[in-house]
Amino acid sequence: MAKQLRITLVKSVIGRPETQRVTVKTLGLKKLNQSVEHEDTPQIRGMINKVSHLVKVEEL
Repeated sequence: MAKQLRITLVKSVIGRPETQRVTVKTLGLKKLNQSVEHEDTPQIRGMINKVSHLVKVEEL
């Protein structure tokens, strides 16, 4: 079974570049402190690296 990641938005996207806003939205995050779970894939890891300063990641 693939590992799961819990991604939580911990900082606001207000004032951030459009590419970072779109990445956060693509991850499924809309509100501050909202969490979503995704499988641990290279694509998801790339998105997390792009907005690592805005999110918190936990392995499940």
